[in-house]
Amino acid sequence: MERRKGKTKSLRAAALLLAALLFSSLTGCAADGTMDVVLTTGFHRNEVFRLGDSSCSLAEVKVYLTTEQNLYESVYGADIWNAAGDGEALERQLKENVLVKLSQIKAMTLLADRRGVTLEEKEEALVQEAADAYYGSLNDAEKESMDASCDLIVGMYRDYALADKVYREIIGDINPEISDDEARTITVQHILIRTVTNNADGTTTPFSDAERERLYEKALRVREEAVSGEAFESLIEKYSDSTESTLSFGKGEMEPAFEEAAFNLGTDEISDVVETSEGYEIIKCISAFNREETDRNKEKIAEQRRDEVFGQEYDAFVDSLPRNLNEPLWETVSLNREEDVDTDNFFLVYQEFFHPEERSAD
Repeated sequence: MERRKGKTKSLRAAALLLAALLFSSLTGCAADGTMDVVLTTGFHRNEVFRLGDSSCSLAEVKVYLTTEQNLYESVYGADIWNAAGDGEALERQLKENVLVKLSQIKAMTLLADRRGVTLEEKEEALVQEAADAYYGSLNDAEKESMDASCDLIVGMYRDYALADKVYREIIGDINPEISDDEARTITVQHILIRTVTNNADGTTTPFSDAERERLYEKALRVREEAVSGEAFESLIEKYSDSTESTLSFGKGEMEPAFEEAAFNLGTDEISDVVETSEGYEIIKCISAFNREETDRNKEKIAEQRRDEVFGQEYDAFVDSLPRNLNEPLWETVSLNREEDVDTDNFFLVYQEFFHPEERSAD
C-alpha cells in the first residue's frame, strides 16, 4: 500500500540483515552507499583498500563476499545471478555492499582504538573459539577459494568484536524517554475507493475529475452504510480496492492525511471520507491503543535515537580518515562459482558466541 511510509522491501531476506546487525543505520560512507575513495599506488600484494591506518586484504573480501553470495542463493536460488538484465547489476551491488561493510568495520576498529576500547581476556577467548568453530566448518574447497586461514578468521572476528563493543559502549548510556502517546500503535480497518491507476513503472495516473466526483459520492454512501450499522467487514469485501483490510501502525508510518484521521478516532469510531494519494478512504478504529505493539514501538524509536547519536560521532570520525581503494585489484573480485563452496555462517557463528541471547530471540 503506497500510503505507508518507510516500508519498502529490501532485496535481502531477514537472514541477510544479520550481516548488517551493527551497521545498517550508519552513514559514514558516501551518500550513494559506496566507499568514497582516493586512488593511489603503493598497495601491498592483495591489499584491497586502506582506511586511515587500517588495511583490508583480498582474503577478507572473499570471506564476506562468499558468505553474502551464499545467503542470497539460499533464499533466491543460484540462478539469480543469471537473471536477464538483473544478475550483473545484483552482483555489482553485492560487491559494493561488501566493500561498505568492511570499510565500516575497519573504521569502527579505528574508532575503538581512539576511544581506548579493547577486548578483555574472555572476549579474546571468544574470538578464538568462534574462529575455531567457523574455520572448522569449512571444507578444503572453501578454505582454498577464500584463501582462508585460522589466523585470518581470528583477525576478522577480532575486528568484528571491537566494532561491536565500541558501538555498544557509545550507545550504552543513551536511554531516551519515549511516551505512550509518541509510540502509540493503533489498529484500523479501512475501505479504499481508488481514484488512480497504478502503472507498471511505479507511477500513478489519476482518474478524470468527473470520475473522481462520482467515486466521492460513492464513498459518502459507503460511509453512511457503515455508520448506520452495516458490518464493516462486509463493506470492505463489497467495496474496497485495497488488498489489505486491517493495518497496525505508529505515528510517522502512514500518509499524513490517513494517519491524522486514524489517530483522532476512538475504538469503534468511523472516520469521515478521507482523501489520500490513492483514493477515498473510510477508516474504522479497531484498537486505539495496543500495549504490546506500543512497547515494541518504543524500543524501535529508542534504537533509532541511539543510532542517531552514534552516527554523529561515527560520521565525524570517518570524515577525517583518508581512504584509498586498489581499483585494479577490486575489479578482479568476482562471485565464487565453485559447487562445493556454500558456506554462509560467518556472521551466525559470531552471533552464537558473542550474543547467544539475541540469536535465540531472533
